[in-house]
Amino acid sequence: MRWLTLRPMMTYPTDLSDEEFRHIEEHLPAANSRGRPRIHAPREIQNAVFFYVLKSGCPWRLLPRDFPPWRSVYHWFRRWRIDGTWERLNAALRQRLRARLGRNPEPSARIVDSQSVRTTGVGGTERGFDPAKKVEGRKRHLLVDTEGLVLRVRVHSARVPDADGIRLLLDPVRGLFARLSHLWVDAGYQGRGKRWAEEVFGVGVEVVRKPQKPVAEKVAEAWAAEWAKEGKEVDWQRLMPPKGFTVLPRR
Repeated sequence: MRWLTLRPMMTYPTDLSDEEFRHIEEHLPAANSRGRPRIHAPREIQNAVFFYVLKSGCPWRLLPRDFPPWRSVYHWFRRWRIDGTWERLNAALRQRLRARLGRNPEPSARIVDSQSVRTTGVGGTERGFDPAKKVEGRKRHLLVDTEGLVLRVRVHSARVPDADGIRLLLDPVRGLFARLSHLWVDAGYQGRGKRWAEEVFGVGVEVVRKPQKPVAEKVAEAWAAEWAKEGKEVDWQRLMPPKGFTVLPRR
């Protein structure tokens, strides 16, 4: 079959290599035997989607003209989203990468977290205000393995608290993760969110808490002064924890 879209001169950093496309091609839906034949190569559609979604984030109508027409690219992007192609592709690549790392393709321990992001002023049920983050928009909930590879994503209104969002994230896939036995979450899930995951979803849940707030410098200096009266010389600055961002385990 001769494809209408040919790009021999122009390449982009997001273009798939031959080896990458071989891993992806087998998971793409086969062409229909009836109806209008495809006129754009699936590889070029993939390149255009990766250019748009992963790199530039440009409006669809500004997609460079050496790609297939933006309407065709958006049509396939939307169709593959609806029929689950992107999820199947992500799952296959994740399992392949975990096997390459010497891990079981299906993880037994996973991490849940969320992020509230601002959106446009367009209303609707999928938009709300997150009082904890002071953000008006949507919240994306993610389930990842300990390598950070995505297993499940759910987007909902930012006004939904994490303790309820974990149910929206995990309830539709109950029974699909046979090896799942442990979850790491932050303090936003304690209470009813943690109880639901343990009692209904049947997994152990561990809340990873932030380190305690450090003592004030004046307090540490006063402690050192008191110890000095007892004949103990203590450098009060060594009592202070290191400044800056601290990476929490399993977060």
